[in-house]
Amino acid sequence: MSSAHTPTDIKLHQKSRVLEITFDDGAHFELPCEYLRVYSPSAEVQGHGPGQEVLQVGKENVNITAITPVGNYAVQLDFDDEHNTGIYSWDTLYVLGRDREALWARYLERLEAAGHKRKA
Repeated sequence: MSSAHTPTDIKLHQKSRVLEITFDDGAHFELPCEYLRVYSPSAEVQGHGPGQEVLQVGKENVNITAITPVGNYAVQLDFDDEHNTGIYSWDTLYVLGRDREALWARYLERLEAAGHKRKA
């Protein structure tokens, strides 16, 4: 598998619960663990087709416990809520970084529409 974007540095800041990632084109993103968890590419979160996404709630304090390389194209992130089935390709991480503001706003709208409130 080839990727249009390849990371040059990945750092997990467990205390602040942020994954910091820099790509070969100079793009730099700081992705909160909660954001990565609610947008996991796993079937458990995304479903098996369009419209089957499962809204993730109560993930405000989730943290990443392990980062495992998958070939030369992705990482598997293990979260402390025992979710570990998402394979995050470099392109997926890049898009999550690039589109973070819009995707986060969409998540908050979906939470509100479902009657859930994020805990501070």
